[in-house]
Amino acid sequence: MRDDRHELTDLVTRLGLWLDEHRFDEARTVFTEDAEARTPGGTARGLDALVRQASRNHGVPTQHFITNPLIEIDGEEATIRANLLVVFAGEGERRVLGERYDLRARRTAAGWRLSRVGVRPIWDGLQAA
Repeated sequence: MRDDRHELTDLVTRLGLWLDEHRFDEARTVFTEDAEARTPGGTARGLDALVRQASRNHGVPTQHFITNPLIEIDGEEATIRANLLVVFAGEGERRVLGERYDLRARRTAAGWRLSRVGVRPIWDGLQAA
């Protein structure tokens, strides 16, 4: 169980890096093939749709700060709730969002992978750069 929690925490960190560093070709190291994402940027079902949505919505430099993961494991499935602070650093403006992640993960032959990403906005701050 302790190793599972460590792996799941790393998985959440990899999600942030996947977005920030535009590692979209590494999607299979983070997500299941049938993963679903429901974010303010839209809903995507399936790995290819998820990659398209993420690349479309992360065209400017971003930095995701993901904290306080609360992990519940039930056999081969896990739920993870975490706080998310994301900065979008577009030319001429900075957008800072406070959100919550509601994630689901599934144990696969390759290790834990996210099967669902839910993002719940809490607050939005927009500033001129």
